[in-house]
Amino acid sequence: MGTLYLVATPIGNLEDLSKRAERLLSTAVLIAAEDTRQTAKLLKAFDIHTPLTSYFEHNKLSKVEQILSALEKGDVALVSDAGTPALNDPGYELVRHALARGYPVSPVPGPCAPVAALVVSGLPTDAFLYLGYLPRKRSERRQKLTSASAYPFTLLFLEAPHRLLAALEDILAVLGDRELAVARELTKLHEEIFRGPASAALSHFTAHPPRGELTLVIAGKTSETNRWSAEDLEAALGAALEEGQPPARLASRLAAESGWPRREIYQRILLLQK
Repeated sequence: MGTLYLVATPIGNLEDLSKRAERLLSTAVLIAAEDTRQTAKLLKAFDIHTPLTSYFEHNKLSKVEQILSALEKGDVALVSDAGTPALNDPGYELVRHALARGYPVSPVPGPCAPVAALVVSGLPTDAFLYLGYLPRKRSERRQKLTSASAYPFTLLFLEAPHRLLAALEDILAVLGDRELAVARELTKLHEEIFRGPASAALSHFTAHPPRGELTLVIAGKTSETNRWSAEDLEAALGAALEEGQPPARLASRLAAESGWPRREIYQRILLLQK
């Protein structure tokens, strides 16, 4: 009886493939891949010749028995196009079928775009919620953002580059001018991580249309119970203004951190400047 290994593969830089992952991909009797063409490039780079079969959303039902039969002969590796399998792909269904038949299932940890984006975002990492891709339609996208608007923890979304501007517009409309990070092409040659309020992100990516894979990391709603005192807010404002921080960006940042409304913070900034 073989083991179903969930093998994380590079999201960009090929050096991120672990030695263990390379060994298991080489010794498995079969590799089930989201896109065999994409995985074939990875295997060629590491001189791996294990047989491939496709396993994706539109053939998952017809391929389950083939993959489970392979498990009777030896280990099977499940991979996605990039990163950790079974996140935003039908891999979790294969895991359930394998477990139901009594096959061991084991993770081979490695690259994961949402977690990589989270840890470099500069936003809180102690509690977060991963919600996958934002919906394509504006009404559905706004509904999903609304449903997450009251959560106090950091929010993670995936997004396509051609929909980023529309997504940022909806984030502004539904969540307000929260602090966020847009992580683009992580670990690749043109890696970019934008950090700032949603309004600044919209301006930046309007002027510089994005390409490649994107992950959005958005600050959670600040709980009123953790709202800063007026004295703490005044002290933070005074220190930031002495450093020459722009008022609009400062108001957005402190609104996300302090629990005070952005408009009220901005008015206090104007008074302090006078």
